[in-house]
Amino acid sequence: MIRTQKALVFFLVSLFIIVGIAATKPPEEHKYKNLKILPKNISKADLDKVMDGFKAALGVKCSFCHAPSKDSTVHFPDFASDDKPEKNIARKMMKMTAKINKKYFSYNKNEQGEMLQSVECMTCHHGKEHPGH
Repeated sequence: MIRTQKALVFFLVSLFIIVGIAATKPPEEHKYKNLKILPKNISKADLDKVMDGFKAALGVKCSFCHAPSKDSTVHFPDFASDDKPEKNIARKMMKMTAKINKKYFSYNKNEQGEMLQSVECMTCHHGKEHPGH
């Protein structure tokens, strides 16, 4: 139990540091399409870290939320597509956890005064696709 809590705290701190860094970095040449929750100027490294966190928290691969490419020669998902409902569910969950954290855990801040996330994907999912299963 304590090990899980330590892992959760580590993940939350890491996620907020990544989002904070992404928000202060100048835009890179690569522009992502269809980002609605994450910063539009997020770096590839920071986006990869966020997505890796989601994969670990839900025990899934990219294709869980991202639709396959319509081009059969492309061997990776169409990351910009909204064809899979799981992607919009993930967006709603991100908004929900942000709202919960702002309302109930706004006191939880780091040395720079930035809010640290207290509730995140792993809180409910525990490495499973659906919470409570």
